[in-house]
Amino acid sequence: MIIINAVIEVFPQIARGLGVTITVLIAASLLAYIMAFVAGLSKLSNNVFIRKATGFYVEIFRGTSLIVQLFWLYYAIPMLFNIPLGTNWWIGVIAIGLNYGAYLSEVVRSSIVAVDKGQTEAAIALNMTSFQRMRLIIFPQAVRMMLPEFGNYTILMLKSTSLVSLIGLRDILYYGDIIRSTNASITPLVYTLVLVLYFLLALPLIWLTRKGEGIAKKGVASS
Repeated sequence: MIIINAVIEVFPQIARGLGVTITVLIAASLLAYIMAFVAGLSKLSNNVFIRKATGFYVEIFRGTSLIVQLFWLYYAIPMLFNIPLGTNWWIGVIAIGLNYGAYLSEVVRSSIVAVDKGQTEAAIALNMTSFQRMRLIIFPQAVRMMLPEFGNYTILMLKSTSLVSLIGLRDILYYGDIIRSTNASITPLVYTLVLVLYFLLALPLIWLTRKGEGIAKKGVASS
């Protein structure tokens, strides 16, 4: 009975951070998807400067820690270059979006490359332009192959939103830490409820990822 009362008391307090967690996830995901397609297509460009610049972005953000990138955007850039990046919310969105955009760009690139070459050859035989081949033949098939990985990385982005509490955003983990610091005896309960909330948020993403896997299995033509 004591535990139930504690849950009833603590859960609504932690749930106050849901708005920040969900909005950061949605905005960061949109930024990551945009960066993924821009960078993934750029890495296939015939222009060497575009490929090199894109490669630099991808390797920097894949090769360094997200938490370091978050602190760099939050502390270093405003101090060193006097460039304001907006509110803490925007800094969290930018850090997560750019980081996962770099990873997803490789998903985009590899999926496009994985489309059977026979499809391209058939399109060339039909006298399609390179843009038509990409838009009508290659890209639709590549997108189907991307879906499962996009789903998996979106789930990872949800987990990474917990880092925004380190720059003062009042997300789920932020309120959990506040409650825990005022009453250490309920620490296990607090973090159990935090885990439950993240799991509940992940459930629809897990379902969508599985649907994406089904689409990917039946949606790609082969020679």
